[in-house]
Amino acid sequence: MRIPAWTPELKPQPAELVDAILARRGGQLINLDRALLWSEPLARGWNTYLKAVRTELPTDRRLRELAICTVALLTGAQYEYHHHAPDFLAAGGSPAELDALARVVARDPRAEARDAALGELEQLVIRYAAQMTLDVRVDDALFKALQGRFDTTALVELTSAIATYNMVARFLVALGVTPED
Repeated sequence: MRIPAWTPELKPQPAELVDAILARRGGQLINLDRALLWSEPLARGWNTYLKAVRTELPTDRRLRELAICTVALLTGAQYEYHHHAPDFLAAGGSPAELDALARVVARDPRAEARDAALGELEQLVIRYAAQMTLDVRVDDALFKALQGRFDTTALVELTSAIATYNMVARFLVALGVTPED
């Protein structure tokens, strides 16, 4: 990491904040937390918001995780991919789909996400994440195709997950946050 890992000795934080993060993480801080805890308001807001995006949205978790993995690969956020590829698999994704995602990202995923290991919906999600990540703007034809497959709530939630993990990726890459040992 390009900054020192946070410790309570270096910058004390309220115990209730650290406890809330530990509760969300299953009792252990990860390196991302050790960067965020340098700022109490940031760590507090991040913990609440990311908890909602990760665990409280009813939109298909597998598709959200596929989109997050797409963002991670496109931005070079290895830390993000390290944490979300297992979540994609746990949500019902397959190793063959992750391999296909890597192949697609190596090409131009904005325009084409075709791979035999990916279904039509998965290809749309990858293209959407790619256009949001690389271009910010999403072409109208792709958005219309997504509207044909998702209701408005699901589309808002998928968009939010992609936007959120673009923020996370930029934070991780800029600060050089690396996966835990």
